[in-house]
Amino acid sequence: MLSRVADSLYWMSRYLERAEHTARVINVHLDLMLEHGTDSDDRIWARMLRALGIESGDEPSQRPLSYVLAHSVIHDPASPSSIVACVMAARENARQVREQISSEMWEQLNRLFHEVKRARPEEIWKSREFLAAIKEGSHLFQGITDSTMTHAGGWQFIQVGRSLERAVMVSMLVAVHFDEFRQSPEASAAEYLEWIGLLRSCTAFESYCKAYTADLQPLRIAEFLLLHPNFPHSIRFSTDALERALKEIGAEVPGRRSSRVERIAGRMRATLGFGQIDEIMSGGLHSYLETVRRQCGQVHGALYQTYITYPIEAALGA
Repeated sequence: MLSRVADSLYWMSRYLERAEHTARVINVHLDLMLEHGTDSDDRIWARMLRALGIESGDEPSQRPLSYVLAHSVIHDPASPSSIVACVMAARENARQVREQISSEMWEQLNRLFHEVKRARPEEIWKSREFLAAIKEGSHLFQGITDSTMTHAGGWQFIQVGRSLERAVMVSMLVAVHFDEFRQSPEASAAEYLEWIGLLRSCTAFESYCKAYTADLQPLRIAEFLLLHPNFPHSIRFSTDALERALKEIGAEVPGRRSSRVERIAGRMRATLGFGQIDEIMSGGLHSYLETVRRQCGQVHGALYQTYITYPIEAALGA
């Protein structure tokens, strides 16, 4: 596989995962605003931006802060982290490798692209249908990809992009929430909705209740989102999928030095696979999640050095 093809498939997957995650988090935070009232709007928006890894600007505006932030995160094509910008970038990467993906994949991504192009920024507070369309469109694209694309190298790069992006985004979300709501043996009545919001932001509320009932305990929530081996949005599940995909890619590329990227991913998977939530909490959840994100960055860098921007000598076997 050409390195430019691998690069485009990898970023197509990352951008689409980012758009879906952002739409879900915004939708949950809009619900929290309804419960808390307008006095808490700015605080909730600020926390949401930190959870998405987005810097809030200090530019003066005649509009309410919530409007400015919502426009930046949802509709602003000039903001690289906005939903519209992510979908457009995903579609552009898919266009560059049109011959490598199925017709059904292209048609679905094209529909999603035109959906965001039709969105009207002035109707910012009517974005619920827009957010739902992003989430459903992204899920449909993932299903179509798994059903219509050969599960070879290109498909594996899509899995790498999705898994790496998901691990990073969930780790930021959990870190920001636990920074604001310090862990205690029991969730207080005032924080109960906030913990539900965290689980819903990871599509985890129903799955958590099936595992632990509706007894919301911060320690159990952290354990579920970090270490659950079978929940698709847990960090451990994402790192397991990441390592499997990288091993499959390495097996298809004889002679390429894939050991470094696989070693980093394997170390991250082992850390989560053998992790115990009591030890993680006692050592500091925030620093633990920072380590996870740093390792994700190392995987990204090693992936590029191995498969995307490798020197010509490596390709020639020199």
